Amino acid sequence: MSQIITLLPTLNANTRLERTLQSLAEAERAGLSAGWVVADGGSTDGTPLTARRLGCHLVQGAKGRGAQLAAGAAYARSRIRAQDWILVLHADTRLSPGWSSEAAAFMAANAHRDRAGYFRFTLDDMSHRARRLERAVNWRCKTFGLPYGDQGLLIRADFYDRLGGFKPWPLFEDVDLVRRIGKHRLWPMTARAETSADKFLADGYRRRSMKNLVLLARYFLGARPADLAKSYR
Repeated sequence: MSQIITLLPTLNANTRLERTLQSLAEAERAGLSAGWVVADGGSTDGTPLTARRLGCHLVQGAKGRGAQLAAGAAYARSRIRAQDWILVLHADTRLSPGWSSEAAAFMAANAHRDRAGYFRFTLDDMSHRARRLERAVNWRCKTFGLPYGDQGLLIRADFYDRLGGFKPWPLFEDVDLVRRIGKHRLWPMTARAETSADKFLADGYRRRSMKNLVLLARYFLGARPADLAKSYR
């Protein structure tokens, strides 16, 4: 039976990491989990200590999410077989109950060996603004095949290898990888990936969404991820 190793990039994620890992524990109970890998980018809030306390493998040293993911994925690949799967998940995102059963069915289908699954984007905010953004993200994924990293990504290890893995970019490493996967090899899951709305609440939904859209447009026009990262926080 194939197993899942979960890769979580972190930077000062101490307040949310444990809750995220609790949502992943059902895969352990089902015998699906090959472990959790935390790729930390220099946290100063105790995240590495929490990761170790909760039984995670810890990878430190790389700075920037793309570099963290590349380093963490390399470590994860050293611990699993080619037919096992990597689940990439942000540390402030938790999966809804039952996600592991859906993931197991997805992984068991031969047709999905060269596909990647992603989860349904939701926010931990009950406002109508959050629901509107969720609908917009759902439309973006269906129309353009562009799920972001906060929706998770479940990908078979040998497929990840053939794609060339994550590039060590400070921004849009997730978009780069899903573009190489391609719209028709991306599979939408029904389980939810509930992500923190903190940044949207702090900046305002409209302002944050427009800022992200402008950055994405600049990326598609050829701007360097390093330059785009200077405008992102």
